[in-house]
Amino acid sequence: MAAVKPLRPVKREPAATVIAVRLTEAIMDGTLAPGTQLGEAELAGQLGVSRGPLREALQRLVQQGIAISEPHRGVFVTRLDEDDVRDIYLARTAMESAACRLVLKQDPQRTARRLARVHRTMASAARRGNHTALSRADMDFHYALVEESGSPRLKRIAETLFVETRMCLSALHCDHPDPDAMVEEHQGLIDALREEDEPLLLRLLEDHMLDAVDRLTAGNATAGPLPEEAAG
Repeated sequence: MAAVKPLRPVKREPAATVIAVRLTEAIMDGTLAPGTQLGEAELAGQLGVSRGPLREALQRLVQQGIAISEPHRGVFVTRLDEDDVRDIYLARTAMESAACRLVLKQDPQRTARRLARVHRTMASAARRGNHTALSRADMDFHYALVEESGSPRLKRIAETLFVETRMCLSALHCDHPDPDAMVEEHQGLIDALREEDEPLLLRLLEDHMLDAVDRLTAGNATAGPLPEEAAG
């Protein structure tokens, strides 16, 4: 009788990684609002962890730019102002445009099919008036686009930029004023991808990003910090 090959042990993620993910989720959904101090003692107690891995997790957030370490004061959730919003979407436009170009050189029809599946979820959320699900599907759509590029570096960049995007949306409690228009915009991206029309795809993507900036900055002419009531 042949010997049974033993299964490999399941690798446990380092505690700092798990803690960093938990804190990032809390920052994205607004539980930890911009400007909130990330006190080690309080967080360690809430999460039931020791300070060592918590401190490492906080440093990861600082390295990602979603938290800031102030000497002699501690670590705080980053506050984003209107210049940050514009810069985030400028970086996203560059990143997702690069992803589009890579996708068009590989298998654009496969990517279009994947995006269409996410788009159906988006359309369903819009019909139900579920803005939370609509926002989640929006982020899933763009993450899928970047993932389809096959570039691990674009994917790493996307992970940070999408966290910052969620921070903007959460801090400003920003919903799309016309969910049906949002669904239509994403359908246009899929159609351009199916047609393998690079100029149109890139133009629609840029327009989509500029529209988001206009909504998040509320058309204000000058840059400034996000409203205190929105930032907690």
